[in-house]
Amino acid sequence: MSQPMLQVACLLGPTASGKTAAALAFAARHPVEIVSVDSALVYREMDIGTAKPSAEERAAAPHHLIDVIDPAQSYSAAQFRADALRLVGEIVARGNVPLLVGGTMLYYKALTQGLNDLPTADAGIRATLDADADAARDGWPALHARLASVDPATAARLAPNDSQRIQRALEIFLLTGQPMSALLAAPRVASPDDAPYRFVPIALEPSDRSVLHARIAARFDAMLANGFIDEVKRLRARGDLDLSMPSMRCVGYRQAWEYLDGAYRYDEMRDKGVFATRQLCKRQLTWLRAMPERVVVNCCAEEATERVVGAMTSLLTLTRKPAAVI
Repeated sequence: MSQPMLQVACLLGPTASGKTAAALAFAARHPVEIVSVDSALVYREMDIGTAKPSAEERAAAPHHLIDVIDPAQSYSAAQFRADALRLVGEIVARGNVPLLVGGTMLYYKALTQGLNDLPTADAGIRATLDADADAARDGWPALHARLASVDPATAARLAPNDSQRIQRALEIFLLTGQPMSALLAAPRVASPDDAPYRFVPIALEPSDRSVLHARIAARFDAMLANGFIDEVKRLRARGDLDLSMPSMRCVGYRQAWEYLDGAYRYDEMRDKGVFATRQLCKRQLTWLRAMPERVVVNCCAEEATERVVGAMTSLLTLTRKPAAVI
């Protein structure tokens, strides 16, 4: 009889849902090593605006895939998949429990469903598209219309001002001559069968979204009070970063950068940052609700942390666990 696949808990959820607290509560009871599933935490020098775990929190359990690249660099879902699979293997070999924690659902999808054969980024094409957006009267909505003419399926699911995703879709078309939607529908070049693990998603989701919205606003205000604007000033002072880079497009950083450019007042920046975070939360929940196999924990419940710990603890003794709502 074949050996059952090792189950690995993946604690997923939107921003401000309580993932860090639940992960650390689990780590206090088991020999856990945490692998971050967060596209913002990979950047060094970006601590306040990413809500990066504190030094004290990171001392409570080993953390991986935090502070791994400079903000001038980029990090792809393919890199995450390779790094995460390697790290899980190393953690298991050490006799510890791997726990994946984060809210970048594209990373989780790449890890569990494999990767499509998409071209890597091209700095020249991206610079040209940025220049086209700057020159166009309507900015990125004009490039969104351009995308609609060559890849209507992708354009239909993107907002007209979603510069990062519009740029990527146009870049792929210019590099391959094919719409991104067609390439995504093609067979995957890396399969989930490559990994000897069964990744089990445990999702912190709100029963009342207004509660999460209030947490988001409070957390953004706390970031501002703790020196977020000064953090962005230091990043600007480096001289090698700009808003075309993925790091500076992270939620909050873009709004703070534009505020420092004089685009709007401080209170407008704060409101735009909160709104952008709420939109991120909405997208994260959409991704989660497309996972019927997930274990759902109400993040608004007072006992949410204990319920998450219980769900993850059960994975240590069960070879298989059906989806459930807790």
